[in-house]
Amino acid sequence: MKKVKVYFNRWFSVAYHYMNAIRNNEDGIPFEIYATHSDPEHMALQASDVAEVEPCTSGVEYVRFCADFCRRHEIDVFIPRWNMLDISKHIHWFDDIGTKVIVCRDTELLEQLMEKDLFYESIRQKDIVAIPDYAIASNAEQFKEAYESLAARGHKVCFKPCNAEGGMGFRVIDNERNPLEELFGHALNHISFEEAHHVLSSTESFPNLMVMELLEGYEYSIDCLADREGKLLAAVPRRKAGGRLRLLEQHTELLDVAHKIADAYHIPYNYNIQVKYNGERPKLLEINPRMSGGLHVSCLSGINFPYLAVKSALGNEVGPLYPQYDILASHIEQPITIRKSLH
Repeated sequence: MKKVKVYFNRWFSVAYHYMNAIRNNEDGIPFEIYATHSDPEHMALQASDVAEVEPCTSGVEYVRFCADFCRRHEIDVFIPRWNMLDISKHIHWFDDIGTKVIVCRDTELLEQLMEKDLFYESIRQKDIVAIPDYAIASNAEQFKEAYESLAARGHKVCFKPCNAEGGMGFRVIDNERNPLEELFGHALNHISFEEAHHVLSSTESFPNLMVMELLEGYEYSIDCLADREGKLLAAVPRRKAGGRLRLLEQHTELLDVAHKIADAYHIPYNYNIQVKYNGERPKLLEINPRMSGGLHVSCLSGINFPYLAVKSALGNEVGPLYPQYDILASHIEQPITIRKSLH
């Protein structure tokens, strides 16, 4: 049987698990995994069969590189992370060579999902799930006004760049910090208002920051799998349960949120909804239009999220699916030998 060729561009290290999940699929379909990254020794390359170093380029030129890579290697399915929006805008380049791309083709929706303030306004209008109180700041005075307004409403305050991934740039404003204790303890993502304002005042403007209420309840990632048209096939709420523990939970309220978001936006393939509770009320943090960093944990539910997205992209029917819930999981490091450098 001919091997199906799947290509990952510049992914996180956890792509190592996604590649193996596709390779070890339940249907016994043979795969050949291709990967590129700017770091020739990156972990994302180590589970691939064929690896190359990416050029130092961006935007349209980077999309040209990806399209050429797919053409040269006759790639069947491309799973992008880096430069998703530009890739979606030039999806016809991949259509022309017969490569299926696991990406949202609705570029307006994709741009909203990647810019948190844009998506917050969209979700607010649909009344699907609550959003945190927030304001946007692009200069120090706006930051000060946003902080003072939120604090006056009784909120603890945090901030994060509008287009950041994961925890990049996230800070909690904490005016009760003890620098000496921090010096001898664990590094924290806390900063006082005065420190933050001083740093932000050093420049006339900066990329948009979302200044928002700090949510202190349970945090959930809802890993979702949809077909090519965005019909939801499976959803697994995954809760941070302390330290490295994660609980895959059959949470009726959050499963309902997942279905409502799927019905409203039709996001295809793999995506991730992040919510956090404020008391008894869940509030949306963000939606990532890609496989999440913890998706390999949600695969313990019996749903092979990476493989089933590829299966759907190839035009095959997926489902019905029945995730297993109430699974407490964790992870440990495992040493591996890095293969010969691509330098």
